[in-house]
Amino acid sequence: MNDIEQLMSHPAQTSWRPPPLVIATLALHLLALLAFIVYPDQWLWALWAVLANHILLTAVGLWPRSHWLGPNWTHLPPASVARNEIALTIDDGPEPGVTPQVLDILDRYGVKATFFCIGRKALQHPDLCREIVQRGHAVENHSQRHWHNFSLKGTNGLIEEIGTAQQTFIAVTGQPPRFFRAPAGLRNLFLDHALTRLGLQLASWSVRAFDTAVSNPVRVRTTLTNGLQPGAILLLHDGNAARTADDIPMIIEVLPSIIESAQASGLHFVRLRDAIH
Repeated sequence: MNDIEQLMSHPAQTSWRPPPLVIATLALHLLALLAFIVYPDQWLWALWAVLANHILLTAVGLWPRSHWLGPNWTHLPPASVARNEIALTIDDGPEPGVTPQVLDILDRYGVKATFFCIGRKALQHPDLCREIVQRGHAVENHSQRHWHNFSLKGTNGLIEEIGTAQQTFIAVTGQPPRFFRAPAGLRNLFLDHALTRLGLQLASWSVRAFDTAVSNPVRVRTTLTNGLQPGAILLLHDGNAARTADDIPMIIEVLPSIIESAQASGLHFVRLRDAIH
């Protein structure tokens, strides 16, 4: 048994229940096949039905906050909402030129965050990845390579990519990730099955400000501040961060004011894993 198979045999693993859209997709394909067999002269209608279904699946996969392809955290659970909790999630690191500054800002305000790290970068900067955990934050799974074709993989390919990252983070930090965020948030109908077999929960976000592309800090700050409410999951980036006109990474420029606004509103920052119970 290899290491990824060991991950999938973890006793906490639950059985997979296909979401309704996946069940409907399987049923539609079966009906289309039967229709072709019984009414071969109506094959074009069957083909169009299947194509329409695939267009729908593609559209849903391009919508990161969709729940149609399986469970997806777009907000914290109701108990967290009742406690005025909010989650700060930070993607695409660790990044040596940025992450240490982010950690210092978080320490200054007494805030705990969730870092969705890339396995390849964790191997390049293991000490920095360990520092994230040592300073009280959580490292979660953002895939091993962050490839752009991630959402085109089948179940086995997804398990290999995500499982390899899971092994990486366990080896580097000593703690198994409990959440997964897809590269760019893009998914397909196989991801939920793969995550179930690996014992991971998909998490997206409530609000993002495209801080990898937008270089206007006022615009980024305003978007995130407007999304501050109990249960919100905020998304920023320490890796691939856009830079201001003064060459400051966007997260460094806007993070202090975002935290101050949240705390002034009585919101309390928690790691995603702290909101599970």
